[in-house]
Amino acid sequence: MHIPFLSPLMFGSRLRALLLAISLVLPLGAQTTAEAVSTVATAPAAGTVDYMLRPSDILQIKVFQEEDLTREVSVSKEYAISLPLIGTVDLRNRTVRQAEELIRQLYDRDYLVNPQVTVIVLRYAERAVNVIGMVNAPQAVPFPPERGLTLLEAIARAGGFNRLADRSKVSITRTDDRGVTSTFTVNADRLLDSRSSNSWTLQVDDVIFVPEKFF
Repeated sequence: MHIPFLSPLMFGSRLRALLLAISLVLPLGAQTTAEAVSTVATAPAAGTVDYMLRPSDILQIKVFQEEDLTREVSVSKEYAISLPLIGTVDLRNRTVRQAEELIRQLYDRDYLVNPQVTVIVLRYAERAVNVIGMVNAPQAVPFPPERGLTLLEAIARAGGFNRLADRSKVSITRTDDRGVTSTFTVNADRLLDSRSSNSWTLQVDDVIFVPEKFF
């Protein structure tokens, strides 16, 4: 009898897919099991992406051996901060590491020689997606600060699909920076297939609606 060999990576991938599928159909009564599955499904992946700064983040800015330049600042609605000597700094569409490099360049240009700048996020702005409709625990699901959040992970955190859910017509409503709203319809059953390459990574403030299935 031939027994197929599964590498640790393949085994771990199939196990995570199986656990996530279980979490999406668990009832509210299975709270302990659901919490355990959710932990597996939402554990940070290796190689976490650099955090993209956003309004209301509280930052600490340090310049090595320049204590008088240390500041704690809040990112404004216009994605800007104000620092000594260099004034207003635009951080729109910049990550923490990119902000460090920009500030370093601004100080290096006219004021300091090869400065070493450190940017630390002291407090993250509130970030969430809303999951409503036919799930066991409709709620605002916190968005992990330093990593992405997929559609299936968000639904798992909202208690999973209930027995009336139409998993083939899950909608995602998203509003971009220009105020333009778009709605996408996703077949979640296909996403549960481990061979699917599209995980539908969410964005902050997305609204996920699971409709009722009509028999």
